[in-house]
Amino acid sequence: MTRYSTGAMPIYGMTAQASAVGPSGSAMRLEPSLPPTPTYVSIPTSVSHTPSTPAYGSYSGSSSQTWPVHGRYSPVESLDEMGHLDNYASTSPPLGRSIGKGRPQRKPSNRDEFDGPQVQFLARPSSEYIAMQEREMPHLPTNLLVSEQDNVLAAVNDRLSQCAFDFIAKYQFPIPLTPDMRPVERPQDREWTEWVYLLKRLATKRRIPARVLYNGQIKQFVTILENSLEMRHAAKHQSRPLKDDRNILQLISAGIQVAKILKDAAAMDYLDRLYVSTEHRIQAAASRFR
Repeated sequence: MTRYSTGAMPIYGMTAQASAVGPSGSAMRLEPSLPPTPTYVSIPTSVSHTPSTPAYGSYSGSSSQTWPVHGRYSPVESLDEMGHLDNYASTSPPLGRSIGKGRPQRKPSNRDEFDGPQVQFLARPSSEYIAMQEREMPHLPTNLLVSEQDNVLAAVNDRLSQCAFDFIAKYQFPIPLTPDMRPVERPQDREWTEWVYLLKRLATKRRIPARVLYNGQIKQFVTILENSLEMRHAAKHQSRPLKDDRNILQLISAGIQVAKILKDAAAMDYLDRLYVSTEHRIQAAASRFR
């Protein structure tokens, strides 16, 4: 067994002594002695960096492989491949967008869902059925005079404007002002169509809470307002055709629904009495013309 002195230790099969004592008793430094190189280890003493002998070819172990020596590497072998790469780059999606999940192409403006093969056509009715539908329209009773219709519709229009004015003032909803509009001081400062537009904007902007409406009908609010828009058109346009009696009563009924959803009992009572009196007037006129 080999015995090592103090300070000596084996390093990868070699023994290196830090110091040794000579015959005269003085310490002298000894160079480490290298054991013979095993046959299975080959350490290259020098590496040539010439292009003809790459660094990875200097290893010459028994199990080493002979790697072919290539010249300078290039990912593109020919000008034709460069042309293919340019075409691919021009058709590749931009960064941040996946290839298979791009946005669908927008349809042309002159096509919609009614064009194309995914539509259905119903069977055309018979000519006799169409002729029965296209015969002369039945006459609906129109017993009120033009002046009487104008007075009724103007009364509904003014009462609805007062109803909207009171609703805005009661809950202190804001009224946007533009340079061409004067501040609101009375219900007549805005037409009924303008009041409807203001109420619809407040509803769509979630400024009107559902609790201030009748039964919390916030979803039906806009529809009820739009049903009453014909009121102002019928009251302001004197050249309009004469309306039948049922249409007049229908417009009054639409105003009643507006007053109801705004929870204005006074306006609702006024419009209900106007509906009853107008209905009696229509019946009296009908009996007079018989």
